[in-house]
Amino acid sequence: MKILILGAGRVGASVAENLASEQNDITVVDTDATRLAALSERLDLQTVVGDALKPSVLRRADVDNADLMVACTASDALNLVACRLARTMFSVPLRIARVRSAEYADHPELLGEDGFCVDHLISPERSITQYFRRLIDLPEALQVLDFADGRISVVTARAMLGSPLVRHAVGELQQLMPDTDVRIVEIFRRDKPIPVDARTQIEVDDEVVFVVDSRQARRVVRQFRQAEKSVHRVMIAGGGNIGLRLARELAKDSYSVRLIEYDRARCELLASELPDSVLVLHGSATDEALLEQEGVADMDTWIAVTADDENNIMSSLLAKRLGARKVITLINRPAYGDLMQGSRIDVALSPAQITLSEILRYVRRGDVVAARRLRRGGPEVLEAVAHGDRRTSSVVGRELSALRLPSGAMIAAVVRDQQIFMADQNPVIEDGDHVIVFVPDRRQIARVEKLFQVSAAFF
Repeated sequence: MKILILGAGRVGASVAENLASEQNDITVVDTDATRLAALSERLDLQTVVGDALKPSVLRRADVDNADLMVACTASDALNLVACRLARTMFSVPLRIARVRSAEYADHPELLGEDGFCVDHLISPERSITQYFRRLIDLPEALQVLDFADGRISVVTARAMLGSPLVRHAVGELQQLMPDTDVRIVEIFRRDKPIPVDARTQIEVDDEVVFVVDSRQARRVVRQFRQAEKSVHRVMIAGGGNIGLRLARELAKDSYSVRLIEYDRARCELLASELPDSVLVLHGSATDEALLEQEGVADMDTWIAVTADDENNIMSSLLAKRLGARKVITLINRPAYGDLMQGSRIDVALSPAQITLSEILRYVRRGDVVAARRLRRGGPEVLEAVAHGDRRTSSVVGRELSALRLPSGAMIAAVVRDQQIFMADQNPVIEDGDHVIVFVPDRRQIARVEKLFQVSAAFF
Protein backbone atom coordinates (compact mmCIF):
# COMPACT_ATOMS: atom_id res chain seq x y z
CA MET A 1 0.00 0.00 0.00
CA LYS A 2 0.98 3.63 -0.44
CA ILE A 3 0.60 5.11 3.03
CA LEU A 4 0.84 8.76 4.06
CA ILE A 5 1.63 9.40 7.73
CA LEU A 6 1.17 12.87 9.21
CA GLY A 7 3.36 13.34 12.27
CA ALA A 8 6.77 11.87 13.07
CA GLY A 9 6.38 11.73 16.84
CA ARG A 10 6.56 8.50 18.82
CA VAL A 11 3.33 7.10 17.41
CA GLY A 12 4.02 8.21 13.84
CA ALA A 13 7.58 6.89 13.95
CA SER A 14 6.43 3.54 15.37
CA VAL A 15 3.73 3.16 12.72
CA ALA A 16 6.21 4.08 9.97
CA GLU A 17 8.84 1.65 11.24
CA ASN A 18 6.44 -1.28 11.43
CA LEU A 19 4.71 -0.65 8.11
CA ALA A 20 7.92 0.14 6.21
CA SER A 21 9.33 -3.23 7.26
CA GLU A 22 6.47 -4.87 5.35
CA GLN A 23 7.47 -3.30 2.02
CA ASN A 24 4.77 -0.63 1.99
CA ASP A 25 5.45 2.70 0.26
CA ILE A 26 5.61 5.14 3.19
CA THR A 27 5.75 8.94 3.19
CA VAL A 28 5.96 10.88 6.47
CA VAL A 29 5.10 14.59 6.80
CA ASP A 30 6.23 16.70 9.74
CA THR A 31 7.39 20.25 10.46
CA ASP A 32 10.49 18.98 12.31
CA ALA A 33 13.26 18.40 9.74
CA THR A 34 15.63 16.87 12.32
CA ARG A 35 13.07 14.28 13.36
CA LEU A 36 12.39 13.35 9.73
CA ALA A 37 16.10 13.06 8.96
CA ALA A 38 16.53 10.60 11.83
CA LEU A 39 13.65 8.52 10.45
CA SER A 40 14.94 8.47 6.87
CA GLU A 41 18.38 7.36 8.08
CA ARG A 42 16.88 4.27 9.71
CA LEU A 43 14.04 3.38 7.36
CA ASP A 44 13.33 3.02 3.66
CA LEU A 45 10.74 5.79 3.27
CA GLN A 46 10.17 9.29 1.91
CA THR A 47 9.85 12.39 4.08
CA VAL A 48 8.36 15.82 3.45
CA VAL A 49 9.04 18.82 5.69
CA GLY A 50 6.08 21.13 6.04
CA ASP A 51 2.62 21.91 7.45
CA ALA A 52 0.28 18.97 6.76
CA LEU A 53 -2.70 21.31 6.44
CA LYS A 54 -1.28 22.99 3.36
CA PRO A 55 -2.45 21.41 0.07
CA SER A 56 0.93 22.18 -1.51
CA VAL A 57 2.72 20.13 1.17
CA LEU A 58 0.33 17.22 0.75
CA ARG A 59 0.85 17.30 -3.02
CA ARG A 60 4.61 17.08 -2.48
CA ALA A 61 3.87 14.00 -0.38
CA ASP A 62 1.99 12.53 -3.39
CA VAL A 63 -1.32 12.48 -1.54
CA ASP A 64 -3.20 11.98 -4.84
CA ASN A 65 -1.91 8.40 -5.04
CA ALA A 66 -2.22 7.48 -1.35
CA ASP A 67 -4.28 4.40 -0.41
CA LEU A 68 -4.32 5.29 3.28
CA MET A 69 -3.63 8.40 5.36
CA VAL A 70 -2.85 8.16 9.07
CA ALA A 71 -3.05 11.54 10.84
CA CYS A 72 -1.21 11.13 14.16
CA THR A 73 0.29 14.53 14.98
CA ALA A 74 0.14 15.90 18.52
CA SER A 75 -2.86 18.10 17.59
CA ASP A 76 -6.39 16.64 17.53
CA ALA A 77 -7.63 19.58 15.47
CA LEU A 78 -4.90 19.16 12.85
CA ASN A 79 -5.57 15.43 12.54
CA LEU A 80 -9.30 15.91 12.06
CA VAL A 81 -9.02 18.78 9.56
CA ALA A 82 -6.34 16.89 7.61
CA CYS A 83 -8.77 13.99 7.13
CA ARG A 84 -11.42 16.29 5.70
CA LEU A 85 -8.85 17.93 3.45
CA ALA A 86 -7.63 14.54 2.22
CA ARG A 87 -11.20 13.49 1.41
CA THR A 88 -12.60 16.63 -0.19
CA MET A 89 -9.54 17.77 -2.16
CA PHE A 90 -7.66 14.56 -2.89
CA SER A 91 -10.18 11.71 -2.49
CA VAL A 92 -7.88 9.58 -0.32
CA PRO A 93 -9.80 6.28 0.02
CA LEU A 94 -9.12 5.59 3.70
CA ARG A 95 -8.44 8.11 6.48
CA ILE A 96 -7.50 7.42 10.11
CA ALA A 97 -7.21 10.11 12.78
CA ARG A 98 -5.59 9.79 16.17
CA VAL A 99 -7.26 11.99 18.80
CA ARG A 100 -6.59 12.36 22.51
CA SER A 101 -9.95 13.80 23.52
CA ALA A 102 -12.57 11.16 24.29
CA GLU A 103 -15.46 13.48 23.36
CA TYR A 104 -15.21 13.01 19.58
CA ALA A 105 -15.98 9.28 19.85
CA ASP A 106 -19.23 10.22 21.63
CA HIS A 107 -20.33 12.33 18.65
CA PRO A 108 -20.06 10.18 15.49
CA GLU A 109 -21.96 12.80 13.50
CA LEU A 110 -18.80 14.95 13.64
CA LEU A 111 -16.74 12.27 11.95
CA GLY A 112 -18.88 11.24 8.95
CA GLU A 113 -19.01 12.59 5.40
CA ASP A 114 -20.77 15.74 6.59
CA GLY A 115 -18.13 16.26 9.30
CA PHE A 116 -14.41 15.59 9.34
CA CYS A 117 -14.56 12.57 6.95
CA VAL A 118 -12.77 10.24 9.37
CA ASP A 119 -13.12 6.55 8.54
CA HIS A 120 -11.63 5.37 11.82
CA LEU A 121 -10.86 7.22 15.02
CA ILE A 122 -7.99 6.07 17.22
CA SER A 123 -8.03 7.24 20.83
CA PRO A 124 -4.89 6.04 22.68
CA GLU A 125 -6.34 6.97 26.06
CA ARG A 126 -9.50 4.94 25.43
CA SER A 127 -7.59 1.94 24.02
CA ILE A 128 -5.06 1.90 26.86
CA THR A 129 -7.79 2.20 29.49
CA GLN A 130 -9.65 -0.76 27.96
CA TYR A 131 -6.40 -2.74 27.89
CA PHE A 132 -5.73 -1.98 31.56
CA ARG A 133 -9.24 -3.11 32.45
CA ARG A 134 -8.68 -6.51 30.81
CA LEU A 135 -5.43 -6.97 32.75
CA ILE A 136 -7.18 -6.01 36.00
CA ASP A 137 -10.09 -8.37 35.28
CA LEU A 138 -7.62 -11.22 34.58
CA PRO A 139 -4.84 -10.53 37.11
CA GLU A 140 -2.81 -13.67 36.33
CA ALA A 141 -2.36 -12.68 32.64
CA LEU A 142 0.50 -10.73 31.07
CA GLN A 143 -1.46 -9.86 27.91
CA VAL A 144 -5.10 -10.25 26.86
CA LEU A 145 -6.26 -9.61 23.28
CA ASP A 146 -9.87 -9.99 22.18
CA PHE A 147 -11.19 -11.21 18.82
CA ALA A 148 -14.56 -12.06 17.24
CA ASP A 149 -16.46 -9.45 19.25
CA GLY A 150 -14.90 -10.68 22.48
CA ARG A 151 -15.76 -14.37 22.03
CA ILE A 152 -12.12 -15.42 21.53
CA SER A 153 -9.20 -14.30 23.72
CA VAL A 154 -5.48 -14.61 23.03
CA VAL A 155 -3.81 -14.68 26.43
CA THR A 156 -0.17 -14.70 27.55
CA ALA A 157 0.58 -16.16 30.98
CA ARG A 158 3.72 -17.27 32.79
CA ALA A 159 3.91 -20.90 33.96
CA MET A 160 4.85 -20.78 37.63
CA LEU A 161 6.28 -23.38 39.97
CA GLY A 162 3.43 -25.58 41.16
CA SER A 163 1.38 -25.17 37.98
CA PRO A 164 -0.45 -28.43 37.07
CA LEU A 165 0.70 -27.94 33.46
CA VAL A 166 4.46 -27.77 34.16
CA ARG A 167 6.37 -30.84 32.89
CA HIS A 168 3.40 -31.81 30.73
CA ALA A 169 3.39 -31.81 26.93
CA VAL A 170 1.22 -29.48 24.89
CA GLY A 171 -0.55 -32.53 23.43
CA GLU A 172 -1.79 -33.48 26.92
CA LEU A 173 -3.70 -30.22 27.32
CA GLN A 174 -7.08 -31.71 26.40
CA GLN A 175 -6.68 -34.49 28.98
CA LEU A 176 -5.58 -32.07 31.69
CA MET A 177 -8.38 -29.60 30.94
CA PRO A 178 -11.34 -31.53 29.53
CA ASP A 179 -14.35 -29.54 28.29
CA THR A 180 -12.06 -26.54 27.65
CA ASP A 181 -11.57 -24.97 24.22
CA VAL A 182 -7.91 -23.89 24.22
CA ARG A 183 -4.89 -24.07 21.93
CA ILE A 184 -1.27 -23.09 22.68
CA VAL A 185 0.26 -21.21 19.74
CA GLU A 186 3.61 -20.05 21.10
CA ILE A 187 5.99 -20.47 24.03
CA PHE A 188 8.77 -18.05 25.02
CA ARG A 189 11.55 -19.65 27.03
CA ARG A 190 14.31 -17.44 28.41
CA ASP A 191 12.98 -14.59 26.22
CA LYS A 192 13.19 -16.60 22.98
CA PRO A 193 10.40 -18.38 21.06
CA ILE A 194 10.69 -22.15 20.84
CA PRO A 195 9.03 -24.52 18.31
CA VAL A 196 5.68 -25.76 19.59
CA ASP A 197 4.17 -29.14 18.75
CA ALA A 198 2.27 -31.83 20.65
CA ARG A 199 5.49 -33.09 22.27
CA THR A 200 6.71 -29.69 23.57
CA GLN A 201 6.85 -29.65 27.36
CA ILE A 202 5.87 -26.60 29.40
CA GLU A 203 8.57 -25.56 31.89
CA VAL A 204 8.66 -23.21 34.85
CA ASP A 205 8.89 -19.52 33.82
CA ASP A 206 7.76 -20.20 30.23
CA GLU A 207 5.59 -17.44 28.76
CA VAL A 208 2.76 -19.35 27.12
CA VAL A 209 0.50 -17.79 24.47
CA PHE A 210 -2.84 -19.55 24.07
CA VAL A 211 -6.13 -19.02 22.22
CA VAL A 212 -9.24 -19.73 24.25
CA ASP A 213 -13.00 -19.29 24.38
CA SER A 214 -13.24 -16.02 26.36
CA ARG A 215 -15.74 -17.55 28.78
CA GLN A 216 -13.07 -20.07 29.80
CA ALA A 217 -10.07 -17.69 29.89
CA ARG A 218 -9.99 -17.32 33.67
CA ARG A 219 -10.18 -21.09 34.19
CA VAL A 220 -7.29 -21.72 31.79
CA VAL A 221 -4.95 -18.94 32.95
CA ARG A 222 -5.23 -20.20 36.52
CA GLN A 223 -3.73 -23.50 35.39
CA PHE A 224 -0.47 -21.70 34.64
CA ARG A 225 -0.03 -20.16 38.05
CA GLN A 226 -1.63 -20.18 41.45
CA ALA A 227 -4.98 -18.45 41.30
CA GLU A 228 -4.71 -14.90 42.55
CA LYS A 229 -7.38 -13.16 44.55
CA SER A 230 -9.48 -10.74 42.57
CA VAL A 231 -8.35 -7.14 42.30
CA HIS A 232 -9.99 -4.58 44.57
CA ARG A 233 -7.30 -2.02 45.51
CA VAL A 234 -5.57 -0.09 42.72
CA MET A 235 -2.97 2.68 42.98
CA ILE A 236 -2.35 4.86 39.91
CA ALA A 237 0.77 7.00 39.43
CA GLY A 238 0.02 9.92 37.11
CA GLY A 239 -3.07 12.09 36.83
CA GLY A 240 -2.97 12.87 33.12
CA ASN A 241 -5.71 11.96 30.65
CA ILE A 242 -5.11 8.21 31.01
CA GLY A 243 -4.88 8.29 34.80
CA LEU A 244 -8.05 10.38 35.06
CA ARG A 245 -10.00 8.17 32.68
CA LEU A 246 -8.86 4.94 34.33
CA ALA A 247 -9.59 6.18 37.86
CA ARG A 248 -13.06 7.29 36.81
CA GLU A 249 -13.91 3.94 35.21
CA LEU A 250 -12.55 1.88 38.09
CA ALA A 251 -14.50 3.97 40.60
CA LYS A 252 -17.72 3.19 38.68
CA ASP A 253 -17.10 -0.51 39.32
CA SER A 254 -16.49 -0.01 43.06
CA TYR A 255 -12.70 -0.47 43.00
CA SER A 256 -10.75 1.23 45.78
CA VAL A 257 -8.58 3.73 43.87
CA ARG A 258 -5.72 5.99 44.99
CA LEU A 259 -4.18 8.35 42.44
CA ILE A 260 -0.80 10.08 42.90
CA GLU A 261 -0.11 13.33 41.00
CA TYR A 262 2.92 15.61 41.42
CA ASP A 263 1.36 18.86 40.17
CA ARG A 264 -0.77 20.53 42.86
CA ALA A 265 -3.02 22.42 40.44
CA ARG A 266 -3.70 19.18 38.55
CA CYS A 267 -4.49 17.46 41.86
CA GLU A 268 -7.16 20.05 42.60
CA LEU A 269 -8.68 19.54 39.14
CA LEU A 270 -8.64 15.75 39.56
CA ALA A 271 -10.29 15.99 42.97
CA SER A 272 -13.07 18.10 41.49
CA GLU A 273 -13.70 15.77 38.52
CA LEU A 274 -13.38 12.36 40.19
CA PRO A 275 -15.92 10.82 42.56
CA ASP A 276 -15.33 11.06 46.31
CA SER A 277 -14.39 7.37 46.45
CA VAL A 278 -11.10 8.14 44.60
CA LEU A 279 -8.38 9.43 46.92
CA VAL A 280 -6.17 11.97 45.11
CA LEU A 281 -2.69 12.28 46.61
CA HIS A 282 -0.26 15.14 45.99
CA GLY A 283 3.32 13.94 45.77
CA SER A 284 5.92 11.98 43.81
CA ALA A 285 5.32 8.37 42.82
CA THR A 286 8.97 7.66 43.63
CA ASP A 287 8.63 8.92 47.21
CA GLU A 288 9.14 5.75 49.26
CA ALA A 289 7.76 7.29 52.45
CA LEU A 290 4.56 8.38 50.67
CA LEU A 291 4.01 4.94 49.14
CA GLU A 292 4.50 3.19 52.48
CA GLN A 293 2.23 5.67 54.24
CA GLU A 294 -0.54 5.15 51.67
CA GLY A 295 -0.33 1.35 51.88
CA VAL A 296 1.26 0.36 48.57
CA ALA A 297 2.05 -3.05 50.13
CA ASP A 298 -1.69 -3.75 50.27
CA MET A 299 -2.32 -2.84 46.63
CA ASP A 300 -3.53 -5.56 44.27
CA THR A 301 -2.38 -3.56 41.23
CA TRP A 302 -0.01 -0.63 40.71
CA ILE A 303 -0.31 1.26 37.40
CA ALA A 304 2.25 3.91 36.35
CA VAL A 305 0.98 6.24 33.60
CA THR A 306 2.93 9.48 34.02
CA ALA A 307 4.40 11.23 30.97
CA ASP A 308 7.95 10.26 32.01
CA ASP A 309 9.24 6.76 31.18
CA GLU A 310 12.00 6.84 33.78
CA ASN A 311 9.54 7.90 36.47
CA ASN A 312 7.15 5.12 35.48
CA ILE A 313 9.89 2.48 35.56
CA MET A 314 11.48 3.57 38.85
CA SER A 315 8.18 4.04 40.67
CA SER A 316 6.99 0.61 39.47
CA LEU A 317 10.16 -1.13 40.62
CA LEU A 318 9.84 0.64 43.97
CA ALA A 319 6.16 -0.30 44.31
CA LYS A 320 7.00 -3.94 43.55
CA ARG A 321 9.79 -3.97 46.13
CA LEU A 322 7.45 -2.48 48.73
CA GLY A 323 4.89 -5.24 48.18
CA ALA A 324 2.47 -4.30 45.37
CA ARG A 325 1.16 -7.60 43.97
CA LYS A 326 1.16 -6.71 40.25
CA VAL A 327 2.75 -3.69 38.56
CA ILE A 328 1.84 -2.38 35.10
CA THR A 329 3.95 0.32 33.50
CA LEU A 330 3.33 2.59 30.52
CA ILE A 331 6.56 2.98 28.52
CA ASN A 332 6.81 5.06 25.35
CA ARG A 333 10.38 4.29 24.30
CA PRO A 334 10.60 0.88 22.57
CA ALA A 335 14.13 0.28 23.89
CA TYR A 336 12.95 0.75 27.48
CA GLY A 337 9.97 -1.54 26.89
CA ASP A 338 12.22 -4.33 25.56
CA LEU A 339 14.55 -3.86 28.51
CA MET A 340 11.74 -4.28 31.02
CA GLN A 341 10.45 -7.55 29.52
CA GLY A 342 11.07 -10.31 32.04
CA SER A 343 12.02 -7.83 34.81
CA ARG A 344 10.29 -7.20 38.13
CA ILE A 345 7.74 -5.18 36.17
CA ASP A 346 4.91 -7.58 35.33
CA VAL A 347 3.57 -5.78 32.25
CA ALA A 348 5.33 -3.07 30.21
CA LEU A 349 2.85 -1.46 27.85
CA SER A 350 3.62 0.68 24.79
CA PRO A 351 0.92 3.18 23.66
CA ALA A 352 2.40 3.15 20.15
CA GLN A 353 2.00 -0.63 19.88
CA ILE A 354 -1.68 -0.41 20.85
CA THR A 355 -2.22 2.32 18.27
CA LEU A 356 -0.38 0.26 15.67
CA SER A 357 -2.59 -2.78 16.32
CA GLU A 358 -5.66 -0.68 15.52
CA ILE A 359 -4.12 0.54 12.26
CA LEU A 360 -2.93 -2.89 11.08
CA ARG A 361 -6.42 -4.12 10.23
CA TYR A 362 -6.68 -1.42 7.55
CA VAL A 363 -3.32 -2.32 6.03
CA ARG A 364 -3.96 -6.05 5.85
CA ARG A 365 -5.45 -7.32 2.59
CA GLY A 366 -8.37 -9.72 2.40
CA ASP A 367 -11.23 -9.17 4.82
CA VAL A 368 -9.06 -8.83 7.94
CA VAL A 369 -11.21 -7.34 10.70
CA ALA A 370 -8.57 -7.43 13.45
CA ALA A 371 -4.77 -7.62 13.65
CA ARG A 372 -2.91 -7.63 16.95
CA ARG A 373 0.79 -7.82 17.76
CA LEU A 374 1.83 -10.05 20.62
CA ARG A 375 3.82 -8.54 23.47
CA ARG A 376 7.20 -9.68 22.14
CA GLY A 377 6.63 -7.59 19.01
CA GLY A 378 7.19 -10.08 16.18
CA PRO A 379 4.25 -12.53 16.05
CA GLU A 380 0.85 -11.33 14.97
CA VAL A 381 -2.67 -12.71 15.31
CA LEU A 382 -5.18 -11.99 12.54
CA GLU A 383 -8.92 -12.34 12.46
CA ALA A 384 -9.95 -12.91 8.83
CA VAL A 385 -13.42 -13.47 7.42
CA ALA A 386 -13.78 -16.24 4.84
CA HIS A 387 -15.86 -15.38 1.74
CA GLY A 388 -17.03 -17.20 -1.36
CA ASP A 389 -17.28 -20.89 -2.11
CA ARG A 390 -14.92 -23.71 -3.02
CA ARG A 391 -14.57 -22.31 -6.55
CA THR A 392 -13.76 -18.68 -5.65
CA SER A 393 -11.93 -19.13 -2.32
CA SER A 394 -8.81 -20.99 -1.25
CA VAL A 395 -10.26 -21.70 2.22
CA VAL A 396 -14.06 -22.04 1.98
CA GLY A 397 -15.28 -25.64 1.67
CA ARG A 398 -11.98 -27.06 2.93
CA GLU A 399 -10.94 -28.64 6.22
CA LEU A 400 -8.37 -26.73 8.26
CA SER A 401 -5.84 -29.51 7.82
CA ALA A 402 -6.03 -29.07 4.02
CA LEU A 403 -5.06 -25.37 4.04
CA ARG A 404 -1.58 -24.48 2.80
CA LEU A 405 -0.26 -22.10 5.45
CA PRO A 406 3.30 -20.73 5.69
CA SER A 407 5.69 -22.64 7.93
CA GLY A 408 4.90 -21.98 11.60
CA ALA A 409 1.61 -20.21 10.92
CA MET A 410 -1.47 -21.91 12.27
CA ILE A 411 -5.21 -21.49 12.46
CA ALA A 412 -6.13 -21.54 16.14
CA ALA A 413 -9.91 -21.19 16.05
CA VAL A 414 -12.94 -20.67 13.82
CA VAL A 415 -15.98 -18.68 14.98
CA ARG A 416 -19.31 -19.30 13.24
CA ASP A 417 -22.27 -17.38 14.61
CA GLN A 418 -22.37 -18.54 18.24
CA GLN A 419 -20.21 -21.63 17.66
CA ILE A 420 -16.48 -21.87 18.36
CA PHE A 421 -14.32 -24.56 16.75
CA MET A 422 -10.73 -25.07 17.88
CA ALA A 423 -8.23 -26.21 15.26
CA ASP A 424 -8.01 -29.78 16.55
CA GLN A 425 -11.70 -30.23 15.68
CA ASN A 426 -10.67 -29.71 12.02
CA PRO A 427 -13.90 -28.03 10.85
CA VAL A 428 -14.76 -27.33 7.21
CA ILE A 429 -14.63 -23.56 6.72
CA GLU A 430 -17.85 -21.94 5.56
CA ASP A 431 -18.65 -18.59 3.98
CA GLY A 432 -18.78 -15.93 6.70
CA ASP A 433 -16.61 -17.78 9.24
CA HIS A 434 -14.23 -15.68 11.34
CA VAL A 435 -10.85 -17.42 11.32
CA ILE A 436 -8.20 -16.68 13.99
CA VAL A 437 -4.71 -17.12 12.48
CA PHE A 438 -1.40 -17.03 14.36
CA VAL A 439 1.49 -15.75 12.19
CA PRO A 440 4.96 -16.00 13.83
CA ASP A 441 6.83 -13.93 11.23
CA ARG A 442 5.65 -10.68 9.62
CA ARG A 443 7.22 -11.76 6.33
CA GLN A 444 4.58 -14.50 6.11
CA ILE A 445 1.59 -12.17 6.46
CA ALA A 446 1.24 -11.47 2.72
CA ARG A 447 0.82 -15.21 2.05
CA VAL A 448 -1.84 -15.51 4.75
CA GLU A 449 -3.67 -12.46 3.39
CA LYS A 450 -3.62 -13.92 -0.11
CA LEU A 451 -5.12 -17.15 1.20
CA PHE A 452 -8.24 -15.28 2.32
CA GLN A 453 -8.67 -13.19 -0.83
CA VAL A 454 -11.38 -14.31 -3.22
CA SER A 455 -10.81 -14.78 -6.94
CA ALA A 456 -12.20 -12.39 -9.58
CA ALA A 457 -15.03 -14.86 -10.26
CA PHE A 458 -16.48 -14.00 -6.82
CA PHE A 459 -17.51 -10.57 -8.13
